[in-house]
Order: sequence, then structure tokens, then C-alpha cells
Amino acid sequence: MGLIILEDIEIYAYHGCLDEEQVTGNWFMVNLELETNMDIPSKTDNIDDALNYQIVYQLVKEEMAIRSHLLENVSKRILDALFSRFDKLEEAKVRVSKLNPPIGGHIKCVSVELFRHRE
Repeated sequence: MGLIILEDIEIYAYHGCLDEEQVTGNWFMVNLELETNMDIPSKTDNIDDALNYQIVYQLVKEEMAIRSHLLENVSKRILDALFSRFDKLEEAKVRVSKLNPPIGGHIKCVSVELFRHRE
């Protein structure tokens, strides 16, 4: 097994429960831990055939661009996209954090973390 960790991917996106968040947007932080099956070799030496961090980043960016009210749905879509794209992905953990959410008081972030194992 191999482990790929992507930490603190900062993305500006238009998510949230409040109408203003859908218009003004928020800063988000995405963290991923991806456990791969190294017994499945890549088809070629092309990075498109491997579980590559650049492709992972692009998938996360695309899923974050889809507006949603709930962080749970955003996190689930990221996991769905990763497992659909990468055959050698065995386990994945994603944490999506909304930084400085616009609610009363000072809260540094609100996070949702989901874990999935390939069936």
C-alpha cells in the first residue's frame, strides 16, 4: 500500500447555508489522505494513468466549484469523483473545512470529515 497526503488545499468557493454565502463565497481548506494499492501497476508511464496529485487537485477543484449548502455533500462528491477516477484507490479520507464562517461569534473553521474504503 502507498499513502498520498494532500494538505491544506485552499479553495475559494460559493457554498453555504446563508444566501449571502452563495453570492460572496468563502475560503475552504481541503485535506486528503489516499491509500493506494501499489500491486496494480499503472498502464503506462503517463501521469494520467497514475494516482497523481495534480489530477487529484483538479478533481477537488471541479467538485468544489459545484455549489452546495452542506459540507457533507461536498465531501461526498469529492470521494465519489476520486473513486470513479482512480482504480488503484483503496481508501480515502477527505476533510473539507469552511474557514471563518459568517456566523455570530468567532469560529476559526467548521469541518466535515468522511472516510471511504473500496468495496
